[in-house]
Amino acid sequence: MAAPQVREPAPPESAEPAVRPPRSTRGFVLRGAGLLVVLGVLALTALVSVAVGSRQIPLGTVLDVLVHRDSSNDAIVVWDLRIPRTLLGIAVGAALGLAGALMQALTRNPLADPGLLGVNAGAATAVVVAIAFLGLSSPTAYVWCALLGAAVAAGAVYLLGSQGRGGASPVRLALAGTAITAALTAFISAITLTNTDVFDQYRFWAVGALAGRDASVLGQVVPFLAVGTVLGLALARPLNAVALGEDTARALGAHLGRTRILGAVAITLLCGAATAAVGPIGFVGLTIPHIARAITGPDQRWVLSYSVVLAPILLLASDILGRIVARPGEVEVGIVTAALGAPFFIALVRRRRIAQL
Repeated sequence: MAAPQVREPAPPESAEPAVRPPRSTRGFVLRGAGLLVVLGVLALTALVSVAVGSRQIPLGTVLDVLVHRDSSNDAIVVWDLRIPRTLLGIAVGAALGLAGALMQALTRNPLADPGLLGVNAGAATAVVVAIAFLGLSSPTAYVWCALLGAAVAAGAVYLLGSQGRGGASPVRLALAGTAITAALTAFISAITLTNTDVFDQYRFWAVGALAGRDASVLGQVVPFLAVGTVLGLALARPLNAVALGEDTARALGAHLGRTRILGAVAITLLCGAATAAVGPIGFVGLTIPHIARAITGPDQRWVLSYSVVLAPILLLASDILGRIVARPGEVEVGIVTAALGAPFFIALVRRRRIAQL
């Protein structure tokens, strides 16, 4: 009797011919590759910012003085004016983008702006006081006063919003920020409308501009921006838990009070230093987080990272546009960002359904 033949079992019909990477791995690779592309766009925008200005310098000359610095007028314009201006735009744009993403994640409000905590109003009030009562008149001198004013205003907002039961909830912080901003704005108006000299100096700072700031201004605010950036990026995981709701966040072990305090500190450092350096610039912190979420989804680790890179692109592009459209003069970057951001804000508000955070 012949022995029965043993056959290998056939593979199931549903088996795939090749092993595909997990979806989470593919998403990580795609988002990482996208971030590299955005970094390349930022580098290209920075190069254009150095090459383009109200004074026309041939691109070949710009590249030549970048490699071989000399004492010519073109080299002075590039190295002493355009490069510090571009670096300041990158630093300030990254700070405003990250501050906006943090604010929207903390308050779970897609229309939140970094100025919601009264940081901009506090910085502006300190600048007005410095001009009116201390006799200061240069952007370098304004920086420390503006930083102090931003910190005091943010502290007052947090103390006011933490009173009563429940502590410092997002709604209370927003209401306290609105109240403090209204009071400080009234004080600014009272001073500037009764003193024309103060108004003339204040209005050049209040419009928001990268022009007229030298490398010393950047050096003063970089430490604050660096600490705020590290702190803000470190809050990505707790903010992902906060997005699931307070009860779920507590169940996952997130410390809501600590996250809100650290988030408020990061926003104050970022927005306060940026405002102190260049004046208040609107719509960057509002629009960029929405663009970042459209690219990456709701994961705050990617939203915060993309916001840090996308915001300088918007700010530098706006600054370049302002230098081109009004040659031989310039349009301040704060005006250009408002002109570009206002239509986006109107479209966002008119949407039938605004995504909740």
